[in-house]
Amino acid sequence: MTQPTSQRTPLALTLLIVVSAALCLAVLYAIFVVAPVERQMGVVQKIFYFHVPSAYAMYIGFTVSAVSSAVYLAKHDERWDGFAVAGAEVGSIFCIVVLVTGPLWARKAWGTYWTWDPRLTTTLLAGMVFFAYLVLRSFGSIGEVEKRFAAGLAVFGLLDLPIIHFSVQRWRGTHPTVITAKGGGLHPDMRPALILGFLFFSALVALLIWQRARIERLRQRCEALEVDAAERGLLEEG
Repeated sequence: MTQPTSQRTPLALTLLIVVSAALCLAVLYAIFVVAPVERQMGVVQKIFYFHVPSAYAMYIGFTVSAVSSAVYLAKHDERWDGFAVAGAEVGSIFCIVVLVTGPLWARKAWGTYWTWDPRLTTTLLAGMVFFAYLVLRSFGSIGEVEKRFAAGLAVFGLLDLPIIHFSVQRWRGTHPTVITAKGGGLHPDMRPALILGFLFFSALVALLIWQRARIERLRQRCEALEVDAAERGLLEEG
């Protein structure tokens, strides 16, 4: 039986799934086979290949959420609201990965799991802002006022992202500047794993946001049908 057109998986989405799977295998091979073991930190240093691309994916997710929220506030288009929710959820997932892998790496590098370093603190703040957004959006069937307030919260959260990025240079915390124009002191044999990590996490965050936005759009349509059915029932009773 042929699926309705609205339920078919787009070809581009299918290709993105295949590419993401291939990149996943490639990056795991590059990390654990090709990349050398760092002399001082040992195998713990390999957390780096997950931590840094996860932060990049977090930026993408939160930016998608904030920009989509801004467009939603301007156009009141439910499709953009769907992307806003998807970006916030996916960005929060990668933010959790960052906040888990970071302390594990820090324990080996600094001797402690957590310090109130500017970058760590501002990353935690971004996570709290978008977590508040998700909590607000989780209250079942919310109205237009709640959606607009949540959208404003996401736009506010966007202001924290450049602060996270430039906090190391501005306030000189203990967090290292990993990526610089000169390569950040990264050994040449480690770069392929890092580059593949960025490619994989870019494909993965795009895949997750796209799929989550499709699910949210279907939920919105079901909700609209329920409201329409309820209104028709009231009219018939009247």
